[in-house]
Amino acid sequence: MIDKLEMFIALAREEHFGRAAEACGVAQPSLSAAIKQLEDQLGVTLVLRGSRYRGLTPEGERALEWARRMVADARALRADMRGAQGGLSGNLRLAAIPTALPFVSRLTADFAAKRPNVRVTVLSRTSSDILAMLENVEIDAGISYLDNEPLGRLTALPLYEERYTLVTRTDGPRGRSADRRAVDGVRGMRIWIPRDASARALGADEVVAAIAAEAARRSMAVTIIRNGSRGMAWLEPLVEVARDGVRHAFGPISVADIPALFDAEFADHPLALGPTEEIPFLARQTRLTFARCGVIDPLSLADYQAAGGLSGLRRALAMPAPEIINEVTHSGLRGRGGAGFPTGIK
Repeated sequence: MIDKLEMFIALAREEHFGRAAEACGVAQPSLSAAIKQLEDQLGVTLVLRGSRYRGLTPEGERALEWARRMVADARALRADMRGAQGGLSGNLRLAAIPTALPFVSRLTADFAAKRPNVRVTVLSRTSSDILAMLENVEIDAGISYLDNEPLGRLTALPLYEERYTLVTRTDGPRGRSADRRAVDGVRGMRIWIPRDASARALGADEVVAAIAAEAARRSMAVTIIRNGSRGMAWLEPLVEVARDGVRHAFGPISVADIPALFDAEFADHPLALGPTEEIPFLARQTRLTFARCGVIDPLSLADYQAAGGLSGLRRALAMPAPEIINEVTHSGLRGRGGAGFPTGIK
């Protein structure tokens, strides 16, 4: 069962039967057969099939959550049993953001010396990649920034704090300035740029490439998050940067604007719009269906759940059917057709 669950997790992660089989070290027919056997055992269809992989069914999404927990527990059980017999052994898989890599050896050196039978593997990944790998049970732990990260169900343990000092000539452009925002900007700068069709049609992909290139040229560590559009097409490509926990917007940004945006340290720039939520178009709205649109990474389930996603579904799953019907009836929810038929009665 555990082997089949691991193949199921790999398929959900790779979204391709061939790549999933390669990741599991088996032939594609073997993986397909294992998934079919798992479906037969559970009595539900987990995977939408056609000429190619088409995603998971609603039952498959629920089964994936269980699969991740069960595989993680099974691995922990095996490790615990090995430890009871002859001390800890196996492979400890860690992933760290690039700026934390120098610190990793301080964590692992003493551990490895005391437990020589444990092989430690360290991978360099972005913060979003680390969250996804933890979600898919690809690593055992990750080292990443905690500020503004959507941790979801993960357990966080602070390890250390970073502090930066700017050293410059006294007669240089920053020598007598009290402004030190450049230093803060280097520390884990997070930049949001929409990936939806309208933003891309207006040059968002080119802006992303230009920002990445400019950051590399200046040796600045940035994380670019492709979010959904805020709905303000006239400001696309819209670039957002987090400062002191508040998202600030700039737009419409072109490739030619990027060097000046970095020179201004993503602050005092002619295209600065101030805090995103205070832009009049957004400030006048109360968003319900689109409350998360433009706010989270639309491809990150952990980000979605950290913003309250699936909370209603989890609540409903814990309720008996009559109580669900009663809740929907009292909500006044109606169909979208001309008759507006009450959903509770349906």
